[in-house]
Amino acid sequence: MSSSPSMAIIYLCVFSFILQIIPGYFEAFVLVPGQIIARPWTLLTHMFLHVGFFHLFFNMMVLFFFGPELERRAGKDTFLKVYFIAGILAALGYSLTSSPYAAVAGASGAIMGIFAALTVIAPEMRVYVYFIPMRIWHALILFVLVDFIYLGSNDMVAHTAHLSGILVGLFMGMRIRQTSKKNQWDDPRYYYGR
Repeated sequence: MSSSPSMAIIYLCVFSFILQIIPGYFEAFVLVPGQIIARPWTLLTHMFLHVGFFHLFFNMMVLFFFGPELERRAGKDTFLKVYFIAGILAALGYSLTSSPYAAVAGASGAIMGIFAALTVIAPEMRVYVYFIPMRIWHALILFVLVDFIYLGSNDMVAHTAHLSGILVGLFMGMRIRQTSKKNQWDDPRYYYGR
């Protein structure tokens, strides 16, 4: 687990959360839609900021359970691609659908991308949502419905970022499945030694 990119991201997020006590740190790295061209680094840095302990705790808890699972099934490099591509495109999706002044922080878009990719790769995987056991694809449908219901509710949650991250994760999950199937057919062990 020590070489897990999921754990490295968790450590970085926790460290960054501690650094938020420094005046101006949060403001320097938070994403503000109307300032993306002037501050393009915030497309990446906003993923390492969190608004309060519980925001950090719940995001990191989901990453702790599902990040290593995607690493195991798709590889560490693929995990990192899904995480950062989903996180960046989720930020762009949020920026295109929100006020130019509505700042956003957090890893939720990237984490929803991880969850969605894992759903495509392992749809029958069992998960717990508020202690209720269900298949991962049922959980994803539930999350999508909640985000759609609360779109435009001004509840301080970036629902369009979640939905954008999910779309990216679904697409990347399908690509991962296609690649793994192709590799399986290309592997001589598929024909011999089965």
